[in-house]
Amino acid sequence: MTKTTGDGSGKRGEIAGIPTRAIAIGAIVVLAVWFLLANLDKVKIQFWVFTVTAPLWIALLATLIAGGALGWLLKGRRSK
Repeated sequence: MTKTTGDGSGKRGEIAGIPTRAIAIGAIVVLAVWFLLANLDKVKIQFWVFTVTAPLWIALLATLIAGGALGWLLKGRRSK
């Protein structure tokens, strides 16, 4: 549900003058950082040929970046 700003301008998709998309992105970034900081242990990551030891937050951050890049690349493929 989107709320109007309440100032009579008729703009939709804003809460207190801030676009709801910006609020959602900010919330996701805060949750992602919180999740990364909660996972600081070292882990073994096994690829097909070799194994590396790295902090879990690095593996999670790499996965987050890869997912974001994939989403960005595929968003242009949507029919409008």
